[in-house]
Amino acid sequence: MGLAWQQGPLASGSIGHFLTEQPLPPRLLFVEPLRRRMGVCFADRRIAESDDVILLHEPGRYPVAYFPLGDVEPGIMVAEDRVTQHRDLGDTQWFTVKVPERDASHAAWQHTALPPHAAVLDGRLAFAWRAMDAFYEEDDRIVGHAADAYHRIDIRSTSRHLVVRVGDRVIADTTLPLALYESGFAPRWYVPRKDIDESALELVALQTFCPYKGICSYYDIGGRKRAAWSYVDAWPEVGRVANLVSFEPDKIDVYLDGRQLRLEPGQTVIPHGVDRGLDTDEVLGRATTGRTG
Repeated sequence: MGLAWQQGPLASGSIGHFLTEQPLPPRLLFVEPLRRRMGVCFADRRIAESDDVILLHEPGRYPVAYFPLGDVEPGIMVAEDRVTQHRDLGDTQWFTVKVPERDASHAAWQHTALPPHAAVLDGRLAFAWRAMDAFYEEDDRIVGHAADAYHRIDIRSTSRHLVVRVGDRVIADTTLPLALYESGFAPRWYVPRKDIDESALELVALQTFCPYKGICSYYDIGGRKRAAWSYVDAWPEVGRVANLVSFEPDKIDVYLDGRQLRLEPGQTVIPHGVDRGLDTDEVLGRATTGRTG
């Protein structure tokens, strides 16, 4: 979820609400110091590195890191003719990042006509996530989008009875599922493979990536496309669900303690944007990008 996207407190589709006498503005932006060293790698060189990064939380977006201009390699930012309007922050100047090895257009931006209440972003610029090779916190690579400290995952053991069916065929039957509670999402129920009829699972070629859980594999079940998924090699932080299988309740019949589950609204993740890139190639094909410069 995070603070401002999915169904977080500052998102337009928030699942909760503030208890205030007067209505809040329809859009609230929140900035805070990252308090971690962050670096940006492009064309095998570190083009920015700073202990003074400001993180912007904007409704409907992942967090965006803003670097002081003094912590960006000099001479590599080429101003473009492109100036767009940010609905809250005014004129936005776009830049091409250009080094001898290569260049990338629309790769960074700076707000050049900030309102007084947003002066904390003055003299700072942000890099388009998908235009760069890698982002780091300290010496660890951060993939997908800027890490959001307000995003949390809790995994709990439970003895609730979960049954998955296709018509009269039982695909899974367990009293030992794991409940995964992820900020901004409805609970997901993960089933041990010993309690699944795996002959019903047809692995598909498509994979997706979650910055908090890892690479996700999908299964067709009968004529139900991508009706189940598994983080076969889940990140260590969520290792308890590694290689377990979860089932999509809008594609297959899932019953929890006899009650049929339904897909809750607001669960769709938008994978691409200047602030994010959730393709698996960042983890697989580009995983060798290291700390250089």
